[in-house]
Amino acid sequence: MLTRRSRGQKTPYRDKVRAQIVLLAARRWSNTAIAAAVGVTVDTVRTWRGRFAAQGLAGLADRARSGRPSRFTPVQVAQVKALACQFPARAGVALSRWSCPELAREVVTQGVAEAMSASTVWRWLAREAIKPWQCRSWLFPRDPDFTAKAGRVLDLYERRWNGRRLGPDEFVISSDEKTSIQARCRCHPSLAPGRARMMRVNHEYERGGAVAYLAAYDVRQARVFGRCAPSTGIVPFMALVEQVMTAEPYVSAKRVFWVVDNGSSHRGQAAINRLAARFPNAVMVHTPVHASWLNQVEIFFSVVQRKVVSPNDFTNLDEVKQRLADFEQRYNATATPFQWKFTRRDLRDLLTRISDHERQDIPTELPHAA
Repeated sequence: MLTRRSRGQKTPYRDKVRAQIVLLAARRWSNTAIAAAVGVTVDTVRTWRGRFAAQGLAGLADRARSGRPSRFTPVQVAQVKALACQFPARAGVALSRWSCPELAREVVTQGVAEAMSASTVWRWLAREAIKPWQCRSWLFPRDPDFTAKAGRVLDLYERRWNGRRLGPDEFVISSDEKTSIQARCRCHPSLAPGRARMMRVNHEYERGGAVAYLAAYDVRQARVFGRCAPSTGIVPFMALVEQVMTAEPYVSAKRVFWVVDNGSSHRGQAAINRLAARFPNAVMVHTPVHASWLNQVEIFFSVVQRKVVSPNDFTNLDEVKQRLADFEQRYNATATPFQWKFTRRDLRDLLTRISDHERQDIPTELPHAA
């Protein structure tokens, strides 16, 4: 055991030194010789030889230490955590959220402690995973038919419609618009990455206009059809539909389901009738209100944002359009369908949790006084 400790590559340095001291002592080396060979003081050698002689291997472990007495009481720690769990405005502080330095300053201002460092506050909050500087938004479903509408979309992703499996000649298209893609011409050329240097983009730029990018994504074939337009609207969206529905295999398909959100370009029953009148084999399916996350094309738009648009450095709108068109070809050459895992069961569990939360927020009525 001592030999393995003294030679182990992953053994902590302190354990390796202590094992070497004992092994050299077993060879009848003097304390002075051991100290010179290992690189410690004679007192250190004497300490670990004595502990090993008295306790064996257990004597080479660190003993429990009391440490420095705490400067703050448990009550003060609890007060700091309670303050971090309140909005700053309740404490009369003109902030939207707390930071550790601001919390430490407020603790001193309120007289909780005479002095406190930001690192101390951070250490206390980290124990409870309290992060008042972070913010996460949420939204309750407002659509009264949320379950039915979301369920239809989720069924289409599993290739079902009205309880029946879709055939090989039926397709699901997810479509939407990505608005206001700007052409920002940087005042100085961007610098390519190099050794120990990331890509650098000049912050100052001149605006070269903006363009809307409309895309239709075949959920099963992972194929994207896109086009650019000066702005969104019914005409650009129907042009995208024309582009897709006049190409094979969609022109001869039995049914083509178009999953869209409730944007003005394709909102309501009028959009459903307009699509059906132009293409009888096309069926428009709307996501619930404020549920664009159910539209798979949004995943593709996030890919476009990360791989094409950012960092935004284009000389003009023509370069933006060409880059998007080139990326479509590159994406379609290697793309595979998204692994969509959110099902009706997940939807039911989510809505149940939301319903339980809403019931907890409803105040109970106080009994009437006699």
